Amino acid sequence: MAQPDSKKIFFENLSGAGKAIAVLTSGGDAQGMNAAVRAVVRMGLYVGAKVYFIHEGYQGMVDGGENIKEATWESVSSMLQVGGTVIGSARCKEFRSHEGRLKAAHNLVRHGITNLCVIGGDGSLTGANLFREEWSGLLSELVEQGLIEADAIQKYSALHIVGMVGSIDNDFCGTDMTIGTDSALHRIIEVVDAIMTTAQSHQRTFVLEVMGRHCGYLALVSALACGADWVLIPEMPPEDGWEEKMCQKLSATRSRGTRLNIIIVAEGAIDRHGKPITSSFVKDLVVKQLGFDTRVTILGHVQRGGTPSAFDRILASRMGVEAVLALLETTANTPACVVSLCGNQSVRLPLMECVEMTQEVQKAMDQKRFEEAVKLRGRSFENNLKTYKLLAHRKPESELPTSNFNVAVLNVGAPAAGMNAAVRSAVRVGISEGHKMFAVNDGFEGLYKGQIKEIKWADVGGWTGQGGSLLGTKRTLPAKHAEKIADQIRQHNINALLVIGGFEAFESLLQLFEARATYEEFCIPMCMLPATISNNVPGTDLSIGADTALNAIVETCDRIKQSASGTKRRVFIIETMGGYCGYLASVGGLAAGADAAYIYEEQFDIRDLQANVEHLTEKMKTSIQRGLVLRNENSNENYTTDFIYQLYSEEGRGVFDCRKNVLGHMQQGGAPSPFDRNFGTKISAKAMQWISKKLVETFRQDEGRVFANSEDTCCLLGMRRRALVFQPVVQLKEESDFVHRIPREQWWLKLRPLMKILAKYKTSYDVSDSGQLEHVVHNRPKESDASVAM
Repeated sequence: MAQPDSKKIFFENLSGAGKAIAVLTSGGDAQGMNAAVRAVVRMGLYVGAKVYFIHEGYQGMVDGGENIKEATWESVSSMLQVGGTVIGSARCKEFRSHEGRLKAAHNLVRHGITNLCVIGGDGSLTGANLFREEWSGLLSELVEQGLIEADAIQKYSALHIVGMVGSIDNDFCGTDMTIGTDSALHRIIEVVDAIMTTAQSHQRTFVLEVMGRHCGYLALVSALACGADWVLIPEMPPEDGWEEKMCQKLSATRSRGTRLNIIIVAEGAIDRHGKPITSSFVKDLVVKQLGFDTRVTILGHVQRGGTPSAFDRILASRMGVEAVLALLETTANTPACVVSLCGNQSVRLPLMECVEMTQEVQKAMDQKRFEEAVKLRGRSFENNLKTYKLLAHRKPESELPTSNFNVAVLNVGAPAAGMNAAVRSAVRVGISEGHKMFAVNDGFEGLYKGQIKEIKWADVGGWTGQGGSLLGTKRTLPAKHAEKIADQIRQHNINALLVIGGFEAFESLLQLFEARATYEEFCIPMCMLPATISNNVPGTDLSIGADTALNAIVETCDRIKQSASGTKRRVFIIETMGGYCGYLASVGGLAAGADAAYIYEEQFDIRDLQANVEHLTEKMKTSIQRGLVLRNENSNENYTTDFIYQLYSEEGRGVFDCRKNVLGHMQQGGAPSPFDRNFGTKISAKAMQWISKKLVETFRQDEGRVFANSEDTCCLLGMRRRALVFQPVVQLKEESDFVHRIPREQWWLKLRPLMKILAKYKTSYDVSDSGQLEHVVHNRPKESDASVAM
């Protein structure tokens, strides 16, 4: 287990005493804004600052009065799971005028506010920056008008601004994901999954129109996530004659036995000449050309509503805390910044650089420089588009390269949602690269038994949204059956292996690598993709399936907490899965607003349990009505879920009562989340391209065979901070605790103090890893098209 580094800086050095921070939400609402507001308020109060709500966005700032209210710890309770923004949002014409900004400045000075946290889109953030630039001039005017004292100019000399982007459109350059985008994708995919069942019944074509203004992100990613037949987005309008090509594609899909077609249209979709392409136009086209029974569904504001996803709650909480730290560290010379996500890391970027880059995208589109517009959207967007084209449009056999290589795909370990999306992606990319693809049923057990068959393009149609593992998966490791596995690899002339699974898959690749000395059949390129709900694989921050499990936990916790509304005070003890890895308990606890989360990696004793009970008892007496405590299934062999439940019940007697719930295998089931579908699809495509490259590099012309025995031909593809990295499995041995099946270093342990702070515990928070101010043009490493953010 990782020990704290004495060199780390802790935020006790950063005091907010004497500072006043105001938080507002502006422009369109987005799910997760409340989580961001909650994090700003609680972190601000924690560091000793005064925190204010500004209700109704800039309108409330201009109007003042009751719209600017001091926030308390309790005023943000029970808002984490609420969609929209509880402090209200409004578009304000008056703030665009000098007079409006003068009124706003007066209202802020009256409350002593010189730190603003603005949650909104590019318009809201641009307005905030203009306000900041005019600040000293506005104060001088207020002195001249006799509205404030002369010494106020010195006292409130600078206005500090930090922005967070809250928008379902994900149209802001400089961040991989904006708050609300993942939740909007959840709404879209829920609808698409439901529509697919009815479309299949009647052999229908459905045209779905999704939001996004002039940005095609929602349309593109939802098309990837559901395997849509066609997608129309404003950044990359279709070539002239697209109507004929689309109808040919739909017709070809039907002729292969598919009973439905899905076409996704972004609301801002245009053709090459700038003419809008509407969902009704597409429907009429399909009916006229093909005579298919076709229906239109316009999703509209459904996409903005509903409960925020686990991803958005965690993103917003991290961003909210980061925003407060940025305000504490800012000086008069620090430019207004926006807190962003790059890969899996928080970064701070100059606000106006991001705004200018965002405006450049629109200019490029207006001037029909579409390739440039795609690039300006960022590598994540560009990579999504490339992957979609690769998977959706099958090249004719005559155009495919002929590699004569055979690649086998198998799932190992426990099932995880998103595995099927990864298999589909691997099969289709492999076929596009000219390989013959083979599917192995039931993992290495199926491999040694010869359960291997060729799998074609059409065989994986509709797999993206399926939960579990359609190939079947077993925990069997290969070492005991090495000889039989080598025989099967030889018989089927398998030239490369793609293994999708959890810790067992990692151990399996290690065993196969070590067996290369004995069996030449294992001297082939091998790649592993991490897929496990436990997220316990070394060499990666994230695993396929973990996001779906987190959403299941958070959804259940929301329902459980709601079950106690209107009753007396109650504490729920929830047991999560994860083996010895506390990822689900810790990150699920942060997303669900838990008061404590017990895990193996952070040892605890009876004194800690007693302190937690006392802390909760105190909170129950003064403010909250419901408490939530999560426990990882293997956190401690003696302090079981039953023990903790009985302890809390006894010690809380007279103040609160207790209930317990073991979530069990519901965390492993269900349809994969949009995140897991896209993460699985993208990393699988990348892995297949790596395999193709290694096959060419390791092919021995003189022997007519592949021979790969170096460390870098047996790799795990994992997300590390900002990038996807291929890492030799043998080099990851040192990073692994094989007894408890967890990595020795785990990034998410740094989020645990965050959960404690937001639950009102006094703790230390490591800020050595907090975002540093960077520049937009330099903020993406070469590999970060792998961005975690879909």
